[in-house]
Amino acid sequence: MTIKRPHSKQPIPDHAKKVFSGVMYDIYQWEQELYNGKTETFEKMKRADTVSVIPITTDGKIMLSEQEQPGTAPFIGSFGGRMDPGETPLEAAKRELLEETGYEATEWTLWHAVQPHDKIDWAIYIFIAKNCKKVAEQNVDAGEKIALRFVTFEQLLTLAREENFRDRELILKLFRVMHDKEQLAATKKLFMP
Repeated sequence: MTIKRPHSKQPIPDHAKKVFSGVMYDIYQWEQELYNGKTETFEKMKRADTVSVIPITTDGKIMLSEQEQPGTAPFIGSFGGRMDPGETPLEAAKRELLEETGYEATEWTLWHAVQPHDKIDWAIYIFIAKNCKKVAEQNVDAGEKIALRFVTFEQLLTLAREENFRDRELILKLFRVMHDKEQLAATKKLFMP
């Protein structure tokens, strides 16, 4: 599966200079000419791209995470995280699924890829992983507590409305199809085993 990185609505220009290197974010700045001929310093953050995985078991259950991380309130969402250097989005999705759930999938679909913020160079890849079977124990990071939650498609739609559902891009994608019966039916079919 060849996956193209989604384009940013405001790319970092080649002449931009990195002015800060952080653990998670780097900051770039450049001089930008305005419509009146004057210039201003523009700025943009850059971070590692991330993957989100929506696993579907062989019996048709959608798997979600009930998660806790230091410094954040408990939340519900998909599985995933940052891509490691040199990893493709699909490789990262497979690794994150195995680490966070102990499951592997035989069928993978890239459902959505987006750079959601103009001021952050950051792509999110949302995968649907079908025919998931447990092959190992969870191997989560030390900064994660993850419990598995198995739901139906209708329960997913209900949970996506909750304040503690974390995956904003997934929520937006689901809400966009909810008001169109044909798109909703097609999406539901995509979430079937």
